[in-house]
Amino acid sequence: MAVHIFLILASYMALAAHGQLDDEIAELAAMVRENCADESSVDLNLVEKVNAGTDLATITDGKLKCYIKCTMETAGMMSDGVVDVEAVLSLLPDSLKTKNEASLKKCDTQKGSDDCDTAYLTQICWQAANKADYFLI
Repeated sequence: MAVHIFLILASYMALAAHGQLDDEIAELAAMVRENCADESSVDLNLVEKVNAGTDLATITDGKLKCYIKCTMETAGMMSDGVVDVEAVLSLLPDSLKTKNEASLKKCDTQKGSDDCDTAYLTQICWQAANKADYFLI
């Protein structure tokens, strides 16, 4: 179940940003956020800055990079440093899938110096492709 948590959450990022997240999804998001924050020791204020519109590329904090990796791996979006774009697409609502499919495929896996950096660089690409719908848990 944990493997699908983030994928389901990713499907609802735009809704979350607008306060339309149902209670179950919000609870799962909180669980992933808490677990990955504990694992990475990230300052969650950095996550909030990104969610408030700050370009992810301007924040090069190593703990944030590993937080992002944790959320992606927890969800099954990334394994062994490779992003599974098809898995991400399979759970997106049609409106978001149609809007984001080409850019997600174009971004694919943005290889970094390690898995944390790879997750971070991939998310930078996703944010650049559709900042309006972009959201970190």
